[in-house]
Amino acid sequence: MAQSTPQVELPIPESNRQISEDETNEQKKIGRKSNINYGWWCRIFIYIICLIGGQCAATLLGRFYYDEGGNSKWMAAFVQSSGFPILIPLFFFFKSPKKTGSSPLEKPSKFTLYMIYIAFGLLLAGDNLLYSYGMLFLPVSTFSLISASQLPFNALFSLVLNAQKFTALILNSVVVVTISAALLAVNSESETSEEFSGGKYVIGFICTVAASSAYALYLSLLELTFKKVTKSESFDTVLKMLFYPSFVASCCCVVGLYVSGEMSILTAEMNGFSKGEISYLMTLIWTAILWTIGWIGMMGLISEVSSLFSNVIGTLGLPTVPVLAVFFFHDKMDGVKIISLLLAVWGFLSYVYQNYLDDSKDKSTKTEDIEATITH
Repeated sequence: MAQSTPQVELPIPESNRQISEDETNEQKKIGRKSNINYGWWCRIFIYIICLIGGQCAATLLGRFYYDEGGNSKWMAAFVQSSGFPILIPLFFFFKSPKKTGSSPLEKPSKFTLYMIYIAFGLLLAGDNLLYSYGMLFLPVSTFSLISASQLPFNALFSLVLNAQKFTALILNSVVVVTISAALLAVNSESETSEEFSGGKYVIGFICTVAASSAYALYLSLLELTFKKVTKSESFDTVLKMLFYPSFVASCCCVVGLYVSGEMSILTAEMNGFSKGEISYLMTLIWTAILWTIGWIGMMGLISEVSSLFSNVIGTLGLPTVPVLAVFFFHDKMDGVKIISLLLAVWGFLSYVYQNYLDDSKDKSTKTEDIEATITH
């Protein structure tokens, strides 16, 4: 008979067993982080689509409003913030998450939040009015390219208010985009016509640059508010920071319509709209909706990443508008505009590459930390 060989179980050292359990736990953590990252990138992609699509379409509709007979600066400013009612249903789907734990973050007082909403609303109303003047007195292609100057302004405000690091690539992006806008400033002679006279061009240029700087300040202050005041990046917080300031800005624009006397000419403006009254109303309604969609994308990117990143993505959509304006509004695309367009794209790509380097460095640091944890 064959003798059965006794099986001997070798004892596993406790230290090796602990290391194996640690590796398993770390792998589970990495898997959870990977799922979180996928969800984060999905949100970022949605925000980018909202920002670029809403901004480009709303800008083109704004130029369409002026070209077809619209002339109210306050109405053009009003539609940039008056789409906030479409956000109301979202409040029921995205409620504030309930805080758990023994030491929840201290929330700001209601008075503080109300003052922030009012301050942002007033800044937004002024910014919208400046943009409406710029769009009235400039071809849409020129307006969009000059608006790219918001990127260097935002880089400056981010440095001061948000402790944004300045690297060679970011500095290159700022300088190149600034040169891009400056080229259009010295190219005013080629833009002057019966519709866009030299004086109006200068006013439009100044108003657009001022609006770009105000917009950049607005973005940096929003990022500062998310990090230092509300201390929350939930979508519910994003909605509130969009809804209430937009309501204040819309109220300011309504007051501006009455004070300026433009309210009394709106009926005549609608009747004289070359595409008809229905087209007039639909132009204003869809402009308001598209601006709100763009604002949702912008707010989401600020809360998830930074104000400078949000502005860079917005700048990406600006070169698209001049190209579309050539087809829809027959704007001239001369050599200076083409060079300005290429410089704007170059500045954008420089900043995107810097973000790529920063992201790669962060991933490398996290991987080294995980390996060090497993080893020890």
